[in-house]
Amino acid sequence: MVLGVDVGGTFTDAVLLGPDGIVTGKAPTTPDDQSEGVMTAVREALRGAGARPADVQRLVHGMTVGTNALLEGRTAPTALVATEGFTDLEELGRQARRDLYRLCAGHPPPIVPVGRRVAAPERCGPEGELRPLHEDGLRSRLEGLDDDVESVAVCLLWGFRHPDHERQVATAVADVLPEAHVSTSHDTAGVFREYERLATTVVDAALSPLLRRYLERLTARAVEEGLPAPEVMLSSGGVADAATAAADSSRINRSDASTANRFSASTSGHRRSCSYGNAGTRRCCHLASGGTVVGIHHRLATGARSGP
Repeated sequence: MVLGVDVGGTFTDAVLLGPDGIVTGKAPTTPDDQSEGVMTAVREALRGAGARPADVQRLVHGMTVGTNALLEGRTAPTALVATEGFTDLEELGRQARRDLYRLCAGHPPPIVPVGRRVAAPERCGPEGELRPLHEDGLRSRLEGLDDDVESVAVCLLWGFRHPDHERQVATAVADVLPEAHVSTSHDTAGVFREYERLATTVVDAALSPLLRRYLERLTARAVEEGLPAPEVMLSSGGVADAATAAADSSRINRSDASTANRFSASTSGHRRSCSYGNAGTRRCCHLASGGTVVGIHHRLATGARSGP
């Protein structure tokens, strides 16, 4: 038997696929500890199928936990280490308007406030190092961060091509803040374009502590119930074990939408299809052609907090 579970902003759904077909379970999502709602939905599905936890061979989990944390502003206290002169890049973005015809509409507030932005005394160019990293100066600045910082994002100029400075920064952060999670841009999103790489790295850092705690609780509850450890859906459509997924949270931020995309693309029976999801915090439209997802569009639900 295969058991799939999706945590949404309002409800948590479990689907059990066995030799006799599909049996479902549904429970309200429990925001304080989503794993409670997961286990309630799982028990309902098992009860409906007359099955035992030991009958389940795989437990696959898709979720909106990270997405909702971003929308609600419940991310971990996060710091940013960026090249001197570029620490405000998350806030500046692409300098595009939020809305073309609403000149006063502002962008969402940055995840990393000004007081947690650390300038790294270094510089790299496309051909390599231009200015060595001043590690003593960096450590002094890191020591000035608040004690409540749980995570640090590291994004330096040309870090995707020359990652040595980012690795040195990660080592310095581990020495000064040994309990903090560290996300480096060359590992998280090693791509050209500074803002996109930095924004993805910041999201990864801000969500990783939250999702690690959640997935640790879920894994413990699942094993205690006699279920297999959960496999987590990735935004790309694959799966990873809970520890791997929690260490790279930006890749599971839309795992629930990924599941819906691929299911609608593979089961619609039409060459071209469009599926629509109406969730508690956002609306999703998925387009598929020839069994392949070709387009995804997301909008916040009316009244939802405008998050990053």
